[in-house]
Amino acid sequence: MKHSIRNTIKTAAVASCLLGAAALAPQAQAAGGDQLNGIHAGDILVRLRAISIMPNVETNQSLSALNVGVNNAIVPELDLTYMIRDYLGVELILGTSRHQLTSNLGNLGGVNVLPPTLLLQYHFNHAGRIRPYVGAGLNYTLFYNNGLNAGGQPISITNHSFGPALQAGVDVQVTKSLFVNADIKKIWMHTDATLGGQSLGRLSIDPVVVGLGVGMRF
Repeated sequence: MKHSIRNTIKTAAVASCLLGAAALAPQAQAAGGDQLNGIHAGDILVRLRAISIMPNVETNQSLSALNVGVNNAIVPELDLTYMIRDYLGVELILGTSRHQLTSNLGNLGGVNVLPPTLLLQYHFNHAGRIRPYVGAGLNYTLFYNNGLNAGGQPISITNHSFGPALQAGVDVQVTKSLFVNADIKKIWMHTDATLGGQSLGRLSIDPVVVGLGVGMRF
């Protein structure tokens, strides 16, 4: 419960910052956005972020009885956006993380998560200096390097899932090519676990991902 409350507070804080940036966007445009030239169809945006992955775990069957949880992780993330219109972009997000699973029995081990995500983005104030955006798309999650076990027996999991993804963020232009970025995403992902051929239930991770970074416009 405390973990969920902390995640909610962090998410609300980032969302407030993004909304504040959106409110300032018209002022920024008037204050010299034209000098920085904004973004336009055909531009490629490359961002490198540090992200905090905060799982919102839901379980059923034996996993619920064991009170299984998934730890947070802080990792780098790379994303590429191609602007198909002045205001419309397609973004591919790349990153991987390793998460430890805990339970009433103690640490169950770790597993790597690779969740490439494709998003369609709408960019507000595309010609200005402060440019909020929202996005929605599809996530494919690959689970690999499975080191999970209980009582000395390996826990098997399904190695992939598909799910939706939502995004909101803001780019703030620093020079004609360089900008800083804040971003928040909600990604839905899950896996099914078995032990000795018996189902343990479904583990839904569904993290909120908060990121800060820099980007370049090409």
